[in-house]
Amino acid sequence: MNEPRPNFRLPTIDDRGPTYAVWEVTLRCNQACRFCGTRAGRVGPDELNTTEARELIRQLAGLGVREVSMHGGEAFLRDDLYEIVGAIREHGMAATLVTGGRGLSLDVARRMRAVDITAVSVSLDGPREIHDRLRGNVGSFDHALAALGYLEEVGIAVGANTQINRENLFELHALYETLRQHPLYGWQVQLMVPMGRAADEPGLWLEPYDLLELMPTLDELRHRADEDKIPLWAGDNIGYFGPFEDTLRGDRVPGGCSSGCGGGVLAIGIEANGDIKGCSAMASEGFVAGNVRNQPLRQLWDNAAELKLSRCFDMNKLWGFCRTCYYADACKGGCIWTANTILGQYGNNPYCHHRALEFLVGGQRERLVRVRAAPGKNRDCALFELVVEPAPAEWASHVRARNQAQPITAETPLAASV
Repeated sequence: MNEPRPNFRLPTIDDRGPTYAVWEVTLRCNQACRFCGTRAGRVGPDELNTTEARELIRQLAGLGVREVSMHGGEAFLRDDLYEIVGAIREHGMAATLVTGGRGLSLDVARRMRAVDITAVSVSLDGPREIHDRLRGNVGSFDHALAALGYLEEVGIAVGANTQINRENLFELHALYETLRQHPLYGWQVQLMVPMGRAADEPGLWLEPYDLLELMPTLDELRHRADEDKIPLWAGDNIGYFGPFEDTLRGDRVPGGCSSGCGGGVLAIGIEANGDIKGCSAMASEGFVAGNVRNQPLRQLWDNAAELKLSRCFDMNKLWGFCRTCYYADACKGGCIWTANTILGQYGNNPYCHHRALEFLVGGQRERLVRVRAAPGKNRDCALFELVVEPAPAEWASHVRARNQAQPITAETPLAASV
C-alpha cells in the first residue's frame, strides 16, 4: 500500500490556453451503463478519423495542453487508439485513459505499455452486485478488477473513479475496502448527473439533500485514504463550502476551495466528432463552440463565447438561491453541467452542501421533481423542478449530527470553515 505513485502536477490557470483536455475518442462501448450520459454503444457516424485525430493532437499541443485524458464509450475499443496515444506522447503530453475494464486483457495492457500510456483510471461504482447492476452487465466488477491487475502487472500507473448515486451512496466505505488493495495514484469521485440514460432512472439520481449524507462520508473517506497514501479527489460538481470543504480541497486545488466550473478555464472538452466544448460532460446543445474540422482550436479558445462561460463568468447568470449566496463571487454557481442538466439553465445549483445545510437550519430540504422526460437521444436531458419540503424530524436529527463540524443553530449560518 506504500508503493510510489505518479506525482501528477495540479493544473494552474494559464491565459494562453488550457492545460488539460478530456477527449471522448469514441461512442463505441461494450457495456450498457444505466447512468451513461451519452447513451454510448455504437460508433458515432462522424467520429474523427486517424488523420483528423493526429491533427487535433498537434493543435492541442500548440495550445499548451499538458495532459490528454481519453474516454468513451470504451476508449480502448477504438482501432487506432495505440497510434493516437503514440502521437500524444510524441508531442510531449501525458496520455491518460478512463476505462470500464470489460475486455481489457493482459495483451491490451501490454500494448498500452508499449506505446507509453501515462496512466489508466478504472471505473468502479460499488461492491460487486451494485457495480454490476449499475453497469448493466453481470461480471463487470470482476472485469474491472482484472483490468486493474493487468495494468499493474505491466507497470502502468492505475487510478479509480466513481460516479456517486443513490444505489452506491451508502456503499462507498465498502468500495474503498476493495480500492485500497491496489497501488492507486488517486481515486476521483463525482456526482452522477441525470443526463442521457441516467435521466430515465428516477431511483438513481441523488436528491440535493443527500449531500448531507455524502459529504460527511467523503470526509471520513479522505482521512482513510490519507492513511493509505491514496489521494482522494472530489470532482467539480461535489461541494461546496460546507464544513468539509477544506478537508476535500484544501490541498487539492489552487486556492484550496471551489472556484466554480473549470470548463474553459483549465480544461477543454472534445466530442468524438470533433465538437469542442469547455467540458466534455456538457450537453451538446448550447455548449459546442465549433468543430475542429473547420475551425482552429486556438481561434475557438480565444474567441468562442461557449468556451468563456467560466473564464469570463457573467454574475448576472446567477438566479434562485445562488443569486444571493454568501459564496456567489467565489463559487459562481458551481458546476455548469450539473445545474444546466437538471434545471435547463445554469446559475442555480441545488447540489451544494452549504445550500443543503442552510435549508436544514430552516427545517427544510430540497428535492427534484421531473416535469419532462428526456427524448432518448445522445447527451439528452430531462427537465426538473425544485420542491422545498419540511425536513422529516428523525432524518433532520440524524444528518444534523453527521454534519456537526461546528454548531448548527438558526443563529449560526453553516458556512464553511475555509
